[in-house]
Amino acid sequence: MFIHLKLKSIYSLLEGAIFPKDLAKRCIEFRMPAVGISDRGNLFGALEFSEILAEHGVQPIIGCQLPINLGGFIESQDKKLLNSSMVFIAKNQLGYSNLIKLSSEFYLNETLKLNGLSLEKIADRADGLMCISGGGDGPINRLFEASKTELALDLTRRCKSIFGDKFYLELNRHPKTENHKEKTLDIENTILGTADDYNIPLVATNDVYFLDKSLYEPHDALLCISEGNYVDQKQSRRVLSEHHFFKSSEEMEELFKDIPEAIENTVEIAMRCSFRPEPRNAILPKFSSDADNDLIGQSRDGLKARFESMKNEVEKELYNKRLEYELDVIIDMGFSGYFLIVADIVKWAKKKGIPVGPGRGSGAGSLVAYSLTITDLDPINYSLLFERFLNPSRISMPDFDIDFCMDRRNEIIEYVQEKYGEENVAQIITFGALWSKAAVRDIGRVLQIPYSRVDKIAKLIPIEGTKPMALSEALKKEKDLIQEADNDAQIDRMLRIARDLEGVLRNASTHAAGVVIGDRKLVDLVPLYQDPRSDMPATQFTKDWVERAGLVKFDFLGLKTLTIIKEAVDLVDDVHNIKLDINQIPLDDLKTFEIYAEARTFSVFQVESKGMRDALIDLCPNSLEDIIALVALYRPGPMDNIPAFCQAKNDPEKRQYLHKSIDYILDETHGIIVYQEQVMEIAQKMADYSLGEADLLRKAMGKKIKEVMDSEKPKFLKGAEKNQIEKTIAEGIWNLLAKFANYGFNKSHAAAYGVLSYQTAYLKRHFTPEFMTAALNSDIQNIEKFSKYFDDLVDFKITLKPPCINNSFVKFSVRGGEIIFGLGAIKNVGTEAMSQIVENREKFGLYENIFDFAKRINLRKLGKRPLEMLILSGAFDVFNCEKEAMLEKLEELVNFSAACHSESHSDQVNLFSDHTETLKKPEFITKNKWSFFQRVKEIYNVTGIYFVSPFKEEASFFESFGIKSFDTLNQKREDIQTILVAGYVTNVNSRITNTGKQYLLVKLIDHSNKGFEVFIFPERLSTHTGEIEVEKYVLLVCEKSKDQNGFTRISVKSVRDLEKFVKDRVKKQYHLVIGPDCKIVEISNLLEKAILEKSSKQRNVLITVKSEASENDRTSISLPNLYEINSDTIDDLRSVKGVFEVKAN
Repeated sequence: MFIHLKLKSIYSLLEGAIFPKDLAKRCIEFRMPAVGISDRGNLFGALEFSEILAEHGVQPIIGCQLPINLGGFIESQDKKLLNSSMVFIAKNQLGYSNLIKLSSEFYLNETLKLNGLSLEKIADRADGLMCISGGGDGPINRLFEASKTELALDLTRRCKSIFGDKFYLELNRHPKTENHKEKTLDIENTILGTADDYNIPLVATNDVYFLDKSLYEPHDALLCISEGNYVDQKQSRRVLSEHHFFKSSEEMEELFKDIPEAIENTVEIAMRCSFRPEPRNAILPKFSSDADNDLIGQSRDGLKARFESMKNEVEKELYNKRLEYELDVIIDMGFSGYFLIVADIVKWAKKKGIPVGPGRGSGAGSLVAYSLTITDLDPINYSLLFERFLNPSRISMPDFDIDFCMDRRNEIIEYVQEKYGEENVAQIITFGALWSKAAVRDIGRVLQIPYSRVDKIAKLIPIEGTKPMALSEALKKEKDLIQEADNDAQIDRMLRIARDLEGVLRNASTHAAGVVIGDRKLVDLVPLYQDPRSDMPATQFTKDWVERAGLVKFDFLGLKTLTIIKEAVDLVDDVHNIKLDINQIPLDDLKTFEIYAEARTFSVFQVESKGMRDALIDLCPNSLEDIIALVALYRPGPMDNIPAFCQAKNDPEKRQYLHKSIDYILDETHGIIVYQEQVMEIAQKMADYSLGEADLLRKAMGKKIKEVMDSEKPKFLKGAEKNQIEKTIAEGIWNLLAKFANYGFNKSHAAAYGVLSYQTAYLKRHFTPEFMTAALNSDIQNIEKFSKYFDDLVDFKITLKPPCINNSFVKFSVRGGEIIFGLGAIKNVGTEAMSQIVENREKFGLYENIFDFAKRINLRKLGKRPLEMLILSGAFDVFNCEKEAMLEKLEELVNFSAACHSESHSDQVNLFSDHTETLKKPEFITKNKWSFFQRVKEIYNVTGIYFVSPFKEEASFFESFGIKSFDTLNQKREDIQTILVAGYVTNVNSRITNTGKQYLLVKLIDHSNKGFEVFIFPERLSTHTGEIEVEKYVLLVCEKSKDQNGFTRISVKSVRDLEKFVKDRVKKQYHLVIGPDCKIVEISNLLEKAILEKSSKQRNVLITVKSEASENDRTSISLPNLYEINSDTIDDLRSVKGVFEVKAN
């Protein structure tokens, strides 16, 4: 029998391609009772593989292949020698603990990560470890290969002295070429001799990277992805042989039939390694000597304080009863300490003035959390269920997600580190994977297929929920994808390789919010990793497995919205002297709901996307419950129900009813199942489930756990029958619950975020300048977004003043109801330099002119680039100097400033000093004056905003031609379906649809100086327009309609040249003279195709009907609508029988 001991799983990132469940199945298939993994440098998968293999009856052997530093043996720069490694296997608990420490030290110590682990370091951690020499990758083999025989033997003796009979010399047999085979045979003979000379046991391994021999090509592509190579490149690159697959015992016994003891020793090692890592119960840091009683006392006192702050009378007995129930559950489950720890952190944050969110996730359903001020959402008022958070029938750790102000999240982590010890606190690792679309793009690159071709193929893979469909599924269902593979062998090869690599892990990073806290040094419990982009270590186990290792996860999220709210509230205090408590605002303010109903929700939390704004227009929300429901619905899957939800809300007759016993549960969502809690309540009411049992049912339905659903369905139907509900109705509701449990959203989370959304909407409606200033400051480094803010401010009739050296502060500021552009928001200036300018102005007064500015600010230190940006932005316009002249004389201005500061030896010159008056000042005169368009563009380039409209003409000029602003289509008016929009093109991006069709994503500014964005398909471009280009003026014919899901969509029917249109419209009137026998239907059909804009007021076609009896007997009719009739259509009209004349003038 042979046991594999050296295997690279998917956790050997972009090197191994073996998944845990696949490995377990292969071991069973090959009747292999044990298997060892030895990922490179890490133990990322140690606990996961241990559990999954053990569940399948396979003994896991946990090892790690660690790099060795030969610095004590050789003085060589040979990369091959320096990059050698050995495999260390945990024999027992002590060995595993030492392996954890070695792997952790390798990541946490930058020197060790660069150079590898020294033998001294390994010797200190050798207890309980077995060592395999590393074979072809090992230092002993490589020293022999380099003809450093004495050094190799010295190293061998050293390893034996450290590990004794736990040291094995490794043999591999997977040569790449005949020449390589001869070379490895020589080394093998040397190893055999060394084993005899020093009485060291041999062990055979097959360095396994993939399970099947057929996966050699995909794995070779994986190595190319890892190292940035191409599969078919001529230059040398890392290549393995096809023998690195998971061979059977029989194959390995045949391969090493001349050295049977090397095979037998694999079994011996497996028998000696009796240990495997297993899950632990939760280990909490000690917070209180009597946690249960402390929790009871703090919760009861907290609830009393909540009663005092409640505006409305509540049924206190109901609250007290719920509190005692929750306390009993928490104490019985042993989580008192957890609640106290979270409460302590939140209370500390609030005491320090750090904004904390009202709640997040299912934790908002706990009244104990509300009483401890962990959350600020009354769970009884919002009908939130505790069992969705903590369920005695579902033993799992509670998991509070806490939102903190993004700018101050680090202070929270520093507090936790200080309180519990830095070595007891860590972040959590997370991994990026090669999902189908990413796999196709990566494989396309290493196969050197043109990017445009690869991109088109990747877009044919549909999205399911939040992830792309698996390639194995897509290649069965997507006809276009199948056709591409059938028609092109290269594409077929790419898709096959990508399919085989799908799900392989690509990179490691740090979880955005997760933090674990231990009662001891974390390295005593789990291996640690260091993300190069973070100062704080992370666990090597992901969030699911770190919890199973016994550590408790706390999610501390940084939420930008909290930062915005805090700054807006502070500005309201500064500007209006109003002490606004955002948690005490009325939640039924009609003016706030107007913001939602009119979809004026840019920068309003959760509802600022275009799709959400469309849904708001259809919904017309007038209660917080509507907002909470929409937050829950607006996700892939549930969003299909938004049209039905909107219809039922606005027209109760369209609501669907399920059964009288449960319809009241769905009243708040107008008959639509929206929340997971509703699934639980329906099961409770209809089938007599406890809420704990209902939560298990909800989870099974949501995760489609078939065996649980099969066992629960009869129970559900029996409970419904007991409550006198017909079986057919009960089965229908069961099927409905099964569907919606997957889509249903956690109401506790939706409610918390719905409240946050409402708070931002309230601030925007009642304190618009202050809120928008805070929002702008949150995006101060995102110049791309400024134009959207500007458009929104125009809509609210709030002025955004351009940057000014004497009025602007570093950040955006508000004064007199106007917002002033922040100097720090100008492109490429730097906030530190702008801070110095503002500080000087605040200390010594306004800058009198550009020379005064140059005297007081050392422009050489400021830098030419920031100075150029200030000039282009218009910050110096207050000095009445032409920008082009200032830029031409920039060097002279900098020299003047340098001379001033050289004589003063100070960065801040005394305002009344005269010594600089004798210095020569530059004269700002230029002959090369900019055009109007260049001035407009330069301001935009550095501020992201068209402070001056790119349209020279007044708005009334365009409106006289029937041209409207793009926003007209957003009005909830059925009579406005098609309009003309004048647009100045600011950006054009070519895209490809999922069906491979090209389209343009175009950003424009209309004549009202507001930006908008449209999709344009090439066939919509008029032959007179040509290509859509930046800085071009176009006329769009836009149409509003409803898509198949009932959402409002705006499409571009045609694109024309604006200048030509205006010229034509000034002179174009059409006159048709026809006889009484004319074929009116033909004329009508031709004119219908030439309609430019449907309008009852605007008209430019006159039809005169001439009588046969008398030349003077005529009747004239002016047709409604505006037409653009080209020469071909005029010819067609003239050919209609009964048409005498067609004129265009």
